[in-house]
Amino acid sequence: MSVQEYQFEIPSGEDLRVDKFLAEQLPEVSRSQIKNLIETGNVTLDGILVEKAGAKAKAGSLVRIDVPVDDSDGLVPEDIPLDILFEDDQVVVINKPSGMVVHPGAGNQSGTVVNAMLAYYPPIRSVGEPDRPGVVHRLDKETSGVLIFAKTQKAYKWLVKEFKERDMDKAYLALVDGQPPTPTGRIEAPIIRDPNIRTRMAVGLRGQGKASVTEYFTLENFENHTYLEAHPITGRTHQLRVHLSYLGTPVVGDSLYGHRKPSVELDRFFLHARMLSIRLPGNRSRQTFEAPLPFELQAVLDNLHNSERKPL
Repeated sequence: MSVQEYQFEIPSGEDLRVDKFLAEQLPEVSRSQIKNLIETGNVTLDGILVEKAGAKAKAGSLVRIDVPVDDSDGLVPEDIPLDILFEDDQVVVINKPSGMVVHPGAGNQSGTVVNAMLAYYPPIRSVGEPDRPGVVHRLDKETSGVLIFAKTQKAYKWLVKEFKERDMDKAYLALVDGQPPTPTGRIEAPIIRDPNIRTRMAVGLRGQGKASVTEYFTLENFENHTYLEAHPITGRTHQLRVHLSYLGTPVVGDSLYGHRKPSVELDRFFLHARMLSIRLPGNRSRQTFEAPLPFELQAVLDNLHNSERKPL
């Protein structure tokens, strides 16, 4: 058990109750927990111990509270830089780099986005599922791009509902080997776990698997490759990789669903979550977040422009 210290300044206006003010500043901590922390000597006002939950604080006063953090779950905060695209009191949106796993799991106990988030915003430990705090959706290890985290339980429930009801839009950029059968298309093919290789997913036959839908649009044609924008209408594991491989146009560098040897010089596969458009907690309209194409993927496109470009 460790302790996270917070310090807040009382805003201008009328005097405020310390417990009510702290509850507004720390929505992930319940009123009863705050009352208990006050009564056990964990809250000070201008350096003086607060003894009663109903104590009043004047404008400009500094309130300090020490909140115990249960870190017995084995999740360790790590000071890893995060590329933050947007943040408010409910969510954090980041641009995840390729090579970084979203949350700890078998073979990846450290160096994940969750480890970084725990160091950046410790209260997230109590949000969502214990083994993946704040996580409402995921990107594969080698996929880069927009990833949203919930900072409060309220935001977590809201975002999980938005993803479950598919009330959002996601856009990915992918470079694939070969050309799809049509410049634009809609892939409707159920996805199951591969019965022979448990780390793979596969297209189900004869009614097997979960309904899965992907739409794609050609952005640019090359002699041996196609640059696509893909929109997953559903959100199955490895969906874009499975569907594009099913078309006969696997993602470049994806050795699990495509060619063992990359057709271009690249140390990852070419899949980037370019955009997420979603309603944030309490909002009626969607907010759109975008992540620029990483330099190593842009370099691949630049090389193809010189070596095998052809008109649409």
